[in-house]
Amino acid sequence: MKRFYLLLLGVAACSTGPEEHYGFIARLGQDTLSVESVTRRGNKLTSDEVDRFPRVRRRHTEITLADDGSIRHLEMDIHTPSEPENQRDRHVVADVTPTSVHVSKKDGTGTKQRTFDTGGGVAMAHVPQMYSLYDLYFAAALARAKKANRHAGDTVQMRQFYIDREFDNFPLHRGIVRLAGDNKAEISHDWLSGIGEATFDSADHMLSYSGARTTYKVDVTRLSELPDVKAIGERFAAAEGKGPVASLSVRDTTRAIIANANFMVDYGRPLVRGRVLLGNIIPYDRVWRTGANAATQFSTSKNITLAGLRLPAGTYTLWTIPHANGVELIVNKQTGQWGTGYNPKFDLGKAPMIVDTTAAPVEKFAISIVPVIANQGNLVMEWGPFRWIAPIAVQ
Repeated sequence: MKRFYLLLLGVAACSTGPEEHYGFIARLGQDTLSVESVTRRGNKLTSDEVDRFPRVRRRHTEITLADDGSIRHLEMDIHTPSEPENQRDRHVVADVTPTSVHVSKKDGTGTKQRTFDTGGGVAMAHVPQMYSLYDLYFAAALARAKKANRHAGDTVQMRQFYIDREFDNFPLHRGIVRLAGDNKAEISHDWLSGIGEATFDSADHMLSYSGARTTYKVDVTRLSELPDVKAIGERFAAAEGKGPVASLSVRDTTRAIIANANFMVDYGRPLVRGRVLLGNIIPYDRVWRTGANAATQFSTSKNITLAGLRLPAGTYTLWTIPHANGVELIVNKQTGQWGTGYNPKFDLGKAPMIVDTTAAPVEKFAISIVPVIANQGNLVMEWGPFRWIAPIAVQ
């Protein structure tokens, strides 16, 4: 009886305090990627969320937090209308202790379970477009930083487990939260390519998140009024029924022949989505991956010059540095890396490109190789209003 009474006291303690209502909306340019409605009271949090990344998923999540703000128990029901019937509804349960994470995933095909060793780190859940989890992730890291009396510039090491990814193939990954001062913090982790930036209020509630320096350049805002997740989810599902949502950045390949030289470019094709590109999505005076996701690969079967640079036959990566008054092309000898993995020590060289404008705005980033005469052509990059050109001459 005494044990039962103490258990009731523990449950009551978790549920005390005023009930909070808030939400998050994530946008990519003019497109909404996810919306979320959250209710929290003490250490109990309930979320209803819908996202399209690119498949539409509806989620209902209930979380119990420890006193330090880390997750102790999570249950999530996920409905994915486009999945086969036996995989359409999935139930995920995660139990987290200071030393381990046990996750089970159940759908019509059966149940998968895995247990991971945290190595003493604080383990938090990660879903790419579910920003209440990012909010909790940051809050737990900031609480740990305050307890250790850390200051701007210091970092907090975290661990993370996955809900959507096939967690049986992906163990706990590492995350780093860096204190940036002025109620700001940055995050990087093994799944994210780049650095995410967040702002907070005085109670360490996440007010905004920007992926401008990451692969997924989302803008996230905290909502004080709860969105109608059910209605938005129905609209997402109806739109998906007419055809899949435009992928964040499809991969494409362009090929051409000039004077018996074979050329190939493999690159990611992000969409404008109503965004301002130069000086914003593509910052001035910084190396740009020249596309999205993995680094842009360029290959030639013969010796050539590209923008005046001498290239032996082979494969390279292409990078650019846009400036307010021009753009530089970088040809790099390292290949196969992700688009944030630029290493200048492998540069073959840099050269200015010809800057022009497109006849009409180009929604999807495009790279083409255009023959001109005999042994000459142009490597052309177009996106939005800009058109950059690097002359090619086959030796």
